[in-house]
Amino acid sequence: MATLRDIKNRIKAVQNTQKITKAMKMV
Repeated sequence: MATLRDIKNRIKAVQNTQKITKAMKMV
């Protein structure tokens, strides 16, 4: 089972990926 810390880290990673994707689309 994923711990709360693992879930938070996963969410952060997803958000970071989305930010990078948005930045690439803008360029």
